[in-house]
Amino acid sequence: MKHECLYIVMPAYNEEENIENVISHWYPVVEKVGGESRLVIFNDGSKDRTYQKIQECQKQYPRLIGVDKKNEGHGATVLRAYHYAVEHGADYVFQTDSDGQTLAEEFFRFWDDREDCGLLIGYRKDRKDGISRVFVTKVLRIVLFLAFGVWVKDANTPYRLMKGTQLKKVLEKIPDGFDLSNVLMTVIYEKHHLGVRYYPITFRPRQGGKNSLNMRKIIKAGRKAWVDFCKIRKSI
Repeated sequence: MKHECLYIVMPAYNEEENIENVISHWYPVVEKVGGESRLVIFNDGSKDRTYQKIQECQKQYPRLIGVDKKNEGHGATVLRAYHYAVEHGADYVFQTDSDGQTLAEEFFRFWDDREDCGLLIGYRKDRKDGISRVFVTKVLRIVLFLAFGVWVKDANTPYRLMKGTQLKKVLEKIPDGFDLSNVLMTVIYEKHHLGVRYYPITFRPRQGGKNSLNMRKIIKAGRKAWVDFCKIRKSI
C-alpha cells in the first residue's frame, strides 16, 4: 500500500530561540505519516542563527529539509513553500509558522478528514497573541467581504491542510511574491466552493524571540492589501 506523502512547510525569520523546539514538536508528525513525507523550513534571510540551527537539526532528523533564501517576507515565503511542496510531489501540504504558537497534537484531527475537503483551516477562536492582531483579523474579514463578496472566518491563519493536486491549480491564480498569499488562497477556495472546513485550534503566545510586526507595519500592509485586492479581484 502506497503511503500518502505529506509536506509540512514553515517560513522562518529570526527564530533561533524557537526553531529547535518547533522542529522537535512537529517532526513526529511527518515521521508518523511516513512514506516520503517531509518537514521543510524556509529560512527567509534570517539575520541570526536560524538556518545554522536548522542545519544542525538535519543531522538528527532525516526527514527535515532546510531551504535558505533571501528575505522576501512571510507571504512570499509561504507561497514559495507551497510551490516547492507540489513540485516535489506532495499529496497533501500543511502550513504552519515557526514561532511555536500552534500545536502539533491537534494536527491529526485534520489528517483524519483530509479526503473530505480541499482546504482544512484551523481558526484561532481564543487567540493569545495580542489585541492588535485580533483587531486586524476582524477588519480583514470585512475587507475581504467588500472586495470579493465572501465571508471568511479566519483568512490568514497559519494552520491549514490542502490537497496537493487542488493546491497546484489554486496557486496558478496567485501572483508570484504576493504579500498576503494565505489570505488570497482562502478567498479562492471559498469563492469557488472548493471545500473549506474550519476547526477551532489552540493559538498560544509567541514562545520566544521578538514579534516583527507592529501597528505601523500593520496599517501600511493593510493599505497595500486593499490596493492589491482591488487589482486582482476580477482575475480570481
